[in-house]
Amino acid sequence: MKAVCIASAHRRQYKGMVAKIRTFAFMGIEVIPIEVQVQVAPGMPAFSIVGLPDKAVEEARERVRAAVHSLGLSLPARRITINLAPADIAKEGSHFDLPIAIGLLIAMGVLPAAMHAEGEKAGLICPAACGSEAAWAGMSSALAPASLLALINHFKGVQVLSPPGCAMEEEGVNPGRDLSEVRGQETARRALEVAAAGAHNLLMYGPPGAGKSLLASCLPGILPPMDAAEILESSMVASVAGKLAEGRLSRRRPYRDPHHSSSMAAMVGGGRRAAPGEVSLAHHGVLFLDELPEFPRGVLESLRQPLETGTISVARAAAHVTYPARFQLVAAMNPCRCGYLDDAGRACNKAPRCAMDYQGRISGPLLDRIDITIELPEVKTLAMLSTPKGEPSAAVAARVREARARQQSRYRAAGLAIRTNAEADGDMLHQVAAPDAHGVKLLEQAVERLRLSMRSYTRVLRVARTIADLEGAETVGHMHVGEALAYRQLHYARMSEAA
Repeated sequence: MKAVCIASAHRRQYKGMVAKIRTFAFMGIEVIPIEVQVQVAPGMPAFSIVGLPDKAVEEARERVRAAVHSLGLSLPARRITINLAPADIAKEGSHFDLPIAIGLLIAMGVLPAAMHAEGEKAGLICPAACGSEAAWAGMSSALAPASLLALINHFKGVQVLSPPGCAMEEEGVNPGRDLSEVRGQETARRALEVAAAGAHNLLMYGPPGAGKSLLASCLPGILPPMDAAEILESSMVASVAGKLAEGRLSRRRPYRDPHHSSSMAAMVGGGRRAAPGEVSLAHHGVLFLDELPEFPRGVLESLRQPLETGTISVARAAAHVTYPARFQLVAAMNPCRCGYLDDAGRACNKAPRCAMDYQGRISGPLLDRIDITIELPEVKTLAMLSTPKGEPSAAVAARVREARARQQSRYRAAGLAIRTNAEADGDMLHQVAAPDAHGVKLLEQAVERLRLSMRSYTRVLRVARTIADLEGAETVGHMHVGEALAYRQLHYARMSEAA
């Protein structure tokens, strides 16, 4: 739920001029209970907030004062103290406005005792813009008033607030380009389908104009929609980052495409509040990095942890936060800086050395974590114009959905909380992706000749299992293994150069 506007009124304890409201603070997406204690006591008129508030929380005094005045009320000429407990946790953001305002109205005697009874049922009060988030999270007793006056009237019995409904974005339009626009590049189209079916990481390299960015933009249109659990997890990250517009949820998978000038904090998260970065905003979706070698080396190396674990830890002096970051990495790059390595008429005078230097910006450990690497050859303009349109995204998406359904059924039957082959590991992977005799022999030869690391061996098995799932095959055959091995071209080329 959106951190900047959540507040709950679970319980109220009223003693004279003291009110207590329970709300929340957030450490990443971890929820920390906070109690807002409001006291209106005799003394010189003052309005103070204590309990490690940041600037935004301190400014709540003026916002709450204005909101109360808009109701035709005035603050009592007494000493008003707002304590945010526990005091050792920093309080940030404007989402404390609502609990402070509610607590103040209770202490002033404006909200009736009915609120206490409502609060004992562990209900939730949040702004109207966040009502759909509360509804999706299963909070049937939530109240989402559009104003403080509506909340007051509800507890007075003057009007009744209806439970908020769940607002979903329209899903009818393909969010990306259609695969039918891709002419030629059949190998790349096939690799994109395999990557989508198993949520595998994909790297495309080739000269400018080969269609790398176009293929990447087609990926959202063939990915299956998120299920309820994925929607909630993805929306929580977007909400904490303040990027959930009007509380509307969507079944579409996130698609993030940051520019290569992005900083470390923008990519993995950080800043003063340790906000989530692109890798977390792409949770359960796609992170597309165009011109991969142009990203700073440190930024690229920071992807290694989330690609392996599905989480990212952001450590700062004031906070240590862990965000989910199970994303599908899709990257594109030219073979060299000029891009025309294989075209003698257009290549720069530094070829082929420039290609080795350019591709060397991607470290071996990072490359080892990419399941599929493919080369896109240049397609001549006249040949492209004469090539008929390819298969549309709808047909490919249907096969991807069927393959994903097979994976989910397989792992659910085994009692595992994983959804795709890209997440399978250990004994389970070797059990479900064990190749036939010819496939085992082919893998053994690859280990000897290509010096496959254990990580590479595991990723070949995952891709081979996905290829078999696309065909509806129960057993991984040698043809599936052979295709999976062919999808690691750039890595093998790097190994042969090193030798």
